[in-house]
Amino acid sequence: MLEVREVVKTYDGRAVVNRASFEVRPGEIFALLGPNGAGKTTLIRMITDILKPDSGTIMLDGRPVGGGLKHEISYLPEERGLYRRVPVLDVLTYYGRLRGLAGRAARAEAATLLERVGLEDWMLKQVQALSKGMQQKVQLCTALIGSPRLMILDEPFTGLDPLNVQLLEEVLRERRAAGATVLLSTHQMNKVEEQCDRALMINRGHMVLYGEVRDLKRRYADHALMVRGGRLPARVPGVRVVETVNGELKLTLEPEAQPRDVLRSLVDQGVELESFSHSVMPLEDIFIKVVREGLGLDQGQSGPPTADEPAAHATAQARGAAR
Repeated sequence: MLEVREVVKTYDGRAVVNRASFEVRPGEIFALLGPNGAGKTTLIRMITDILKPDSGTIMLDGRPVGGGLKHEISYLPEERGLYRRVPVLDVLTYYGRLRGLAGRAARAEAATLLERVGLEDWMLKQVQALSKGMQQKVQLCTALIGSPRLMILDEPFTGLDPLNVQLLEEVLRERRAAGATVLLSTHQMNKVEEQCDRALMINRGHMVLYGEVRDLKRRYADHALMVRGGRLPARVPGVRVVETVNGELKLTLEPEAQPRDVLRSLVDQGVELESFSHSVMPLEDIFIKVVREGLGLDQGQSGPPTADEPAAHATAQARGAAR
């Protein structure tokens, strides 16, 4: 649905976005990740046609973004902004008119959205009378009105309590089921693991990770097993270190050891296992590791991976740059 090819944006001689190439598929929730200052907001502003790239192309359904396609995209910026002295219903109706809806249709959809997020009793109140969390829900409705096909949400969970986070997740699932596509930028890695199909991570303008979330986690998995059950013998062939993590035992294996052989050895020694699994690094730890090690930032590398390259190559290239 969205294709970004070799996009570059430079300020004062420094590439804020450096040859970004990726795609967002129809109906998926796609995560855009990176530390502060990585170039995410600049990239989003180019996708929404607020900024123009210095080079490269950005296509929506095979056509350049901008012009008549702007109504197909909604954008929730990280910097929130609502007219504080205007009634909530009027503010949202105004956003609907900006999205191309007729006045009566915009007002009707605004009322329906406010009811969906539990603000039906606040429609005629001025925005400034609402709590911060309520205002955030109104802001979210501005990105939903008009049924955009591509929703770009920058830190949408900020300011929401757990109940309203759950509500937002439900709304996103509803929109996805109706055919909408979501590009989500957030620092809450647990939400990326729960909600997103694929992810792109940029650091200092460069692409450093790109692929399916589960594949990225699998690629950074420790050579270790997590087991729960009876006491282990003093020595297990193939196990280098045993430690307790969240009530389970983490068995770090020798480089040449195979997990199936270690499990067979435990069973043969009479250990009663309740469960076992590969040790998988949380996405947050992968994020920290990649940023700290500066993966993908070697100036001598041939260039960032493109969306046509498999995620395995993207990660391998990043690791090679680190070495």
